[in-house]
Amino acid sequence: MKTYLIEKYGDRSAVRAAEMPDPEPGAHDVLVKIHAASVNPLDFKIRDGAFKVILPYRLPLVLGNDLAGVVVQIGSAVTRFAVGDEVYTRPDKDRIGTFAELIAVHQNDLAHKPASLTMAEAASLPLVALTSWQALVERAQVQPGQKVLIHAGSGGVGTFALQLARHLGAHVATTASAANAPLVKELGADVVIDYRAQDFEQLLDGYDIVLDTLGGRTLEKSLRVLKPGGKVISIAGPPDADFARELGANPVLRQAMNALSFKTRRQAKRQGVTYSFLFMKADGDQLCELTRLIDAGVIRPVVDRVFPFEQTREAMEYAETGRAKAGKVVIAMAWRPTLATPPRGPGWREDPAPTTPAFHTPRNRS
Repeated sequence: MKTYLIEKYGDRSAVRAAEMPDPEPGAHDVLVKIHAASVNPLDFKIRDGAFKVILPYRLPLVLGNDLAGVVVQIGSAVTRFAVGDEVYTRPDKDRIGTFAELIAVHQNDLAHKPASLTMAEAASLPLVALTSWQALVERAQVQPGQKVLIHAGSGGVGTFALQLARHLGAHVATTASAANAPLVKELGADVVIDYRAQDFEQLLDGYDIVLDTLGGRTLEKSLRVLKPGGKVISIAGPPDADFARELGANPVLRQAMNALSFKTRRQAKRQGVTYSFLFMKADGDQLCELTRLIDAGVIRPVVDRVFPFEQTREAMEYAETGRAKAGKVVIAMAWRPTLATPPRGPGWREDPAPTTPAFHTPRNRS
């Protein structure tokens, strides 16, 4: 099968096209013909080797962390899926590799694709949808009326988390560019902070939850907009000991992760709030819950641009260099503009020229 992989950790030049043997599904596995996959910041971090201590992959490694496709074979113990089913998933962290024509996925990590979405739209969702659900529902347990701050509201996680937080009944603030303010308001933001001209720390106070997608100085300042007892949940900050335990890390690694997050946890304690690091996990049952919300029209995908599979490296570069203006970058195996319905909401247009791999991009630009 055709893939895009790395043979050693490195920068964007390390990614190359290569032929690999077709995967052999186990008894509980489903073999999926991939129709579309999406690009995530996690792909760059894995490629760079940022997680090689905690996620010791064997090289060569096929990249890619979520997909939509069709079941072409099932293992002898599979009960939840049949050949021909349309599915989507974020494979388990130990079994990534969606920048390929085929992948074998454990049935428990898989869900039926939302009927209302095309393959490209569905492929944009699993990782960001599960991240949002596990942060806001599972860990934060957001309640109606609570105040939630979601950073980078026009990003992949942000565009989904805003909609989910609104559905949960929260009062939602976000950071975004002024150009993307109409989009994030449509998606659920009650308050939009222009990160280029305004300081969210000076404007927000008394928040219950912060979903941090940026880390660094943003994380530090986020601790100070929370009310006592509030929570910062970060997907970009330093890992903590709880994450190490979830990984089953040895005592030395647990101690190292504890040390990495010590400063942040100490600052949180001084503010009377809590900090936790989230590395989302694959979960087919949670995806099923999210599918119901998507097909009910509660949450919709936001796709910035679609590239053909042959331009996977260009798709990664486009996303990594910040040229994506809102939502996700998707890779389609047999590319064609296949949105089932016209773009929804203000600020969307259809690109008329077939000579570019983009098919739907936000008109508003950061």
